[in-house]
Amino acid sequence: MDALLIAAGIAFGAVFLGEMGDKSQLMALTFATKYRMRTVILGLVIAIGALIGLSVGVGAAVGNLLPTDWIRLAAAVMFIGFGLWGLKPEKDDDEDDGPIKERRTGLLTIVTAMFLAEFGDKTMLIAMGMGSSYDPWGVWIGGTAGMLAADLLAVFAGAWIAKRIPEKVVRYVSSGLFLVIGVLLAIEAVSALAD
Repeated sequence: MDALLIAAGIAFGAVFLGEMGDKSQLMALTFATKYRMRTVILGLVIAIGALIGLSVGVGAAVGNLLPTDWIRLAAAVMFIGFGLWGLKPEKDDDEDDGPIKERRTGLLTIVTAMFLAEFGDKTMLIAMGMGSSYDPWGVWIGGTAGMLAADLLAVFAGAWIAKRIPEKVVRYVSSGLFLVIGVLLAIEAVSALAD
């Protein structure tokens, strides 16, 4: 039990600090301006839990064999697509498909975007490295909690912003952020693939 708690504490601190100022916080903030709070939090829990679990399970040796640069390029294309999609005008209220569709599409968008954007990122590498040295369950629990805590700071900031700024402005800024993240991911992936 001590090994689990030590691993969880170390992983929490390492991942929390590693996430501060990372793109996942910017993504979480952006999602919080677009989707319901519970949808964003559930999406983050699923994506982060799966990502950290995969990282710990795979370990550093197998992790070097995964094509992370191609996955990062796919994430870039997806982000640019989300940014462009966000620029199109919203449907009228009479055409609205309701909150159930919004929850499903929002949840799928959040889980997919977070997972792909963070795949091969420093958080995954931290969890892989720690998973080979510490109790894997502790690393998974602590790493998931650390990344979630860092991203929830951004979610609450995004929700606060969404209540105080007109929806049209939020939509354009959020789309712009998706486009910027997409372009930065694309540059990072293409330069890594070119080496």
